[in-house]
Amino acid sequence: MPADTILHNGKIATNGTPSFVEAIAIENGKITASGANDDILQLSGPATKSIDARGRTVIPGLNDSHMHPIRGGLNFNMELRWEGVPSLADALRMLKEQASRTPAPQWVRVVGGWTEFQFVERRMPTLDEINAAAPDTPVFVLHLYDRAWLNGAALRAVGYTKDTPEPPGGEIERDRHGNPTGLLLAKPNANILYSTLAKGPKLSQEDQLNSTRLFMRELNRYGITSAIDAGGGFQNYPDDYAAINKIHQDGQLSVRLAYNLFTQKPKQELSDFQRWTGMTKPGEGDDLFRVNGAGEMLVFTAADFEDFLQPRPDMLPVMESELKAVVRHLVENRWPFRLHATYNETIDRALNVYEQVNREIPLDGLHWFFDHCETITDHNIERVKALGGGIAVQNRMAFQGEYFVERYGSQQAKRTPPIRRMLEIGVPVGAGTDATRVSSYNPYLSLYWLITGKTIGGLSLYPQENRLDRAEALKLYTMGSSWFSTEDGKKGALAPGQLADLAVLSADYFSIPEEDIKHLESVLTIVGGKIVYATAEFSKLAPPALPVSPSWSPVKEYGGYAKGLDHTRGASHSASCSHVEASEDGGARSHLQVLGNLGLWELGCACFAF
Repeated sequence: MPADTILHNGKIATNGTPSFVEAIAIENGKITASGANDDILQLSGPATKSIDARGRTVIPGLNDSHMHPIRGGLNFNMELRWEGVPSLADALRMLKEQASRTPAPQWVRVVGGWTEFQFVERRMPTLDEINAAAPDTPVFVLHLYDRAWLNGAALRAVGYTKDTPEPPGGEIERDRHGNPTGLLLAKPNANILYSTLAKGPKLSQEDQLNSTRLFMRELNRYGITSAIDAGGGFQNYPDDYAAINKIHQDGQLSVRLAYNLFTQKPKQELSDFQRWTGMTKPGEGDDLFRVNGAGEMLVFTAADFEDFLQPRPDMLPVMESELKAVVRHLVENRWPFRLHATYNETIDRALNVYEQVNREIPLDGLHWFFDHCETITDHNIERVKALGGGIAVQNRMAFQGEYFVERYGSQQAKRTPPIRRMLEIGVPVGAGTDATRVSSYNPYLSLYWLITGKTIGGLSLYPQENRLDRAEALKLYTMGSSWFSTEDGKKGALAPGQLADLAVLSADYFSIPEEDIKHLESVLTIVGGKIVYATAEFSKLAPPALPVSPSWSPVKEYGGYAKGLDHTRGASHSASCSHVEASEDGGARSHLQVLGNLGLWELGCACFAF
């Protein structure tokens, strides 16, 4: 049978044998053949679409094993993203501009994906700066899991006053008169940050549909063709899945999604999962949109949010009994499950529970796994292996490795997380980002971290023995991640029989300088044989452009992850040696303190290259 599509004249990485081919043939959404140009072109017919890759590198479509694209899609059009912005001066300018165009009662939201170490100033903003940029429009700025800033207008909008009680597990910073300053701190969990963000206005249903489609296309811009959605706070099933369901039903989904269900209320976790196991089941759906299992929140008493600016939190004594009840129910119903676990101490206690359940009801090939595992020990990796589990790793250390080193030391950071040891022991490992509220959704920042062992700010964390070569890193982001949605062998390689998901890259991933990896993009992205994104010489193949709504959306002005900015331009660089003191009312710790403690500060200037 003639092929539907043939991609030829490329450097096509197969993730198999041979490692590279020149051409592939696609029929009915799957790859049917691969090999030399002349051999594959013989499969052409009158209706075959032939695409000349023009010598570009082609990789299997990237699959993020842990991100939050359903929630991210609902909010994308409301969010001003500082990801990839080279200077705090630029970021504050964007904030000021967006505040001027955002109508009441809407907020300006900067929600994760950035770090102070990406800025040439090497510091966070202060409340004074945020209030100066936006004196009248409510502003919410989130930094990782550790803090959020609210300007005066946002404080009024959420109603935080002198009489507002301290939230459990968090802190509202106050001035000497007891009035909130606008700084919210996670001590030790992020509930105060996320519950405050949830008080803001939502997009209309139509705008949510547009926002989700634009976010999927933004992911396609980076060659992401699949993602495993880890649920999230204030993302309840089935209500908050209406937009993504509608997009799927209308045939407009451009990223394959396998989604996990995330419990929403403390002490009601078991009832949540009892209800959901009666409503749906893992695998329900199709290759584009399907239920994956439970988590990443299984019980609130097991959630050890990583905030390396704070001491490690101890989980409550009731963790084991609550976790066992939920896990036992899930295993009885053959539901795969995932659990957010940063620290080895939490992992150790969770494994005790899993081993107890396994003795009563064998896990028997259930694709369960831990997420993150920054400080897991070799012994506990072996226990994960013995129970048939996996570990999904994300580049959260790339965004806050400096904080980890300051608290725990560079020696401990060398194996945080111990990815090489996980692979040596034979545990399934998938790569990802934990976007969008911690790290960026840009997958090449994660690949760069896996390969170089460096943070976004340039700090070297890992020795060579805990880093991966480029082919290994790519396999974790493709074949490796497929295990975590029980789709191993179905996608992740450009091989006959597998789904035709691929990305044609802007430069050669395998040979460009390491520092250039984080600037890669896709110029042609294909999902199931269908072109979902195209630019550069492939622009004529691009699907129709999408409008942006509402009209004041930051996406309309700035897009998503910043590109095309000159990281050394004078406007940014001129601000790099000023405002380095920690602001009393902003509560932002000076980057000088951090860099000084790390031995990275040289007197005179904070102008480090991004």
